[in-house]
Amino acid sequence: MRRKTLLICLLPLLLAGCATEVDRAPASLLIPTAWRGQVGPSSAVEAQWWRAFGDENMNRLVDQALRNNPDVLVARSRVDQFRAQLRGAEGADLPVVQGGFSAGRSRTLSAATGQPHDSDLFQGQLQTSYEVDIWGARSSSIAAAEASLAAQQAAASAAELTIASSVASSYLTLCSLDEQLRVTEATLATRENSLKLAQRQFETGYTSRLEWMQASTEYQTAKSQIPQLQHQIARQENALSILVGMNPREIARRYDFSQVLPQQLPGVLPSTLMQRRPDIVQAQRQLLAADASLSTAKARLLPSLNLTASGTLESMELHQLVDNPFRLWSIGGSVLAPLLNREALTAQVDQSMAARNQALFNYEKVVRNAFSEVNDDLDAITRYREQLQELTKQQEFVTEALRIAHNRYQNGYASFLDELDAQRTLFSTQLNLVQLKNNLLLAQIDLYRALGGGWQP
Repeated sequence: MRRKTLLICLLPLLLAGCATEVDRAPASLLIPTAWRGQVGPSSAVEAQWWRAFGDENMNRLVDQALRNNPDVLVARSRVDQFRAQLRGAEGADLPVVQGGFSAGRSRTLSAATGQPHDSDLFQGQLQTSYEVDIWGARSSSIAAAEASLAAQQAAASAAELTIASSVASSYLTLCSLDEQLRVTEATLATRENSLKLAQRQFETGYTSRLEWMQASTEYQTAKSQIPQLQHQIARQENALSILVGMNPREIARRYDFSQVLPQQLPGVLPSTLMQRRPDIVQAQRQLLAADASLSTAKARLLPSLNLTASGTLESMELHQLVDNPFRLWSIGGSVLAPLLNREALTAQVDQSMAARNQALFNYEKVVRNAFSEVNDDLDAITRYREQLQELTKQQEFVTEALRIAHNRYQNGYASFLDELDAQRTLFSTQLNLVQLKNNLLLAQIDLYRALGGGWQP
């Protein structure tokens, strides 16, 4: 019997010595001292960075999207949800107080007289209990709720940054499509003049029918691209309308794409990216929340101390109820330690440790991905600038070649094929130039997004 009693007493100690199976993963993140290629002047990334393009239509669309976009509204609603969860965690740290009141009327028979006797009984009750946070379980839960709230606030900032970048990119793409349509219509007008010239020269017997048909082919080729561009413009307007929270409609915009100029590159150190970019802050706060949840799970393996108190007051008259002291009261405390359910609690610790390790790995992944995105955007901007300079020179050469070919054809020194070839090259170069400029602008917008824009913690 004594051996059995001793075994029961030692059982909690034996179970307490059981170690968890999941090991804590070490951190392995190294912050680079510089970007792979630092280019451009240094200028701080300001809030509302999209206003640097100087387009009021873009500013209006971005502001509207930040007010009405569903993704932004959902992210802000999640912040409200986690703020309420934090209030719940803080409320759980307070004592539980319960009060009650009862009233009754009864009739009894007097043992002496045998007559019925009516009596009233009013009773008030007050109970309170409080679990002492000896091992910091509840304080860790509050810390986890605070970190989770901060993570959701960062997620809302990330959603705002993504939507602002998407609206700015969609708007500039729409302007570039307008410019491509303008170039195509100008080319169509030029080819229409060439077609009329080729037709007159054929009718006068100066050239063959072949040159007339070649001019007609080039004219129809340019004309067939206009409906395609118009469809792309309509689709871009519809997508942009949805981004800003409107039904599909026509978008007011700047039609002179040449006035949209690339911006100066912002300068920021790799270490400052850790505080500027909201998705990094979100992953960091999620890691802190996982650490706090792990502390809570470990604290549940330890004994808990619960304090209780209760009191009851009674009176035959309602107005005398509050005048009487508590006639019955009790104060006590209890210590509870997990015994047979300790394996389940240990499993919860393992789950919390695994979740913490996942949060660590995700945090390191987000940081490295951020460094990669910034380096990619910096390199893309550099290469697009170089390519844009070379393509601009090519346009000058092709324009001059077309002028020479046209004069030689009119004066009879060259065939119409030379002019058609120059027209094709110039048209292709102009479209490529518009697309390349748009790529440069989009890369700069993506760099603002990769740097965290104007977001501040």
